[in-house]
Amino acid sequence: MNKIISVSRAIDFIKDGDTIMIGGFLTNGTPERLVDALVASGKKNLTLISSDTGFVDKGVGKLVVNKQCKKIYASHIGTNKETGRQMTENETEVVLVPQGSLVEKIRAAGYGLGGVLTPTGLGTLVAEGKEKLTIDGKEYLLELPLHADVALIYADQADKEGNLLYKGSAANFNSVMAAAAKTTIVETNNLVDSIDPNYVHTPSVFVNHIVS
Repeated sequence: MNKIISVSRAIDFIKDGDTIMIGGFLTNGTPERLVDALVASGKKNLTLISSDTGFVDKGVGKLVVNKQCKKIYASHIGTNKETGRQMTENETEVVLVPQGSLVEKIRAAGYGLGGVLTPTGLGTLVAEGKEKLTIDGKEYLLELPLHADVALIYADQADKEGNLLYKGSAANFNSVMAAAAKTTIVETNNLVDSIDPNYVHTPSVFVNHIVS
C-alpha cells in the first residue's frame, strides 16, 4: 500500500466538526505544512487536542486566530493571547488539562485503556465533574481517554512503510498521538527507503498516510 499523499489530499481526510490531534510543543515538532493547509482549507467547528495553542502567527495558534476551533484541549495557552481572549469571551470552549494528565489521556486512547488514575488536580477546578476513586487509602481522579478522528504529527524521518523516527524533544506529543486517532497522517522532511528497526520510535502500523 502506497501511504505517500499530497498535503491537499491529507487535509481532505478532515471534515467539519472533527476532533483532531496535532503534535508539537510550542511549535517544536509541529507539522507546519499540514497546519497551514488546514488553515487555508477553512475547515470549521473542530475540536483541537494539542499540548498548547502555539503562537498567534505560528503552529496551531493559526487555527485559533482563524476561529476554526469550537473546543480546545490543551495544557496551557499563555503564549497565544487570542486563545485566552476567545475563552474569556465564550467564543471557544477551552479545557485546560495538566500536561502529564493530557499525555496520559491520549496514551490511554492509543493503548485501549478505559482511563488512568492520577492524584493531579485533586482539590482544584480540574477535578470538577470527574469520578474519584480511593485505592489503598489514597484518592485519585479518573481521567478518561481522549480519542481523535485525525492526528497530524511530525517525524524527523519516515520510511515508505510509515515507520517513524523522531529527533530529540520533537518526539513530545507526536509519539503518543500516532496511536490515538482513527487516521494518522505524518509530515516529514526526510522520507527514506527504510529505517533500521532498532531506531524506529513509532511502527508503521499506526501510520495511515505520509506527506513529504
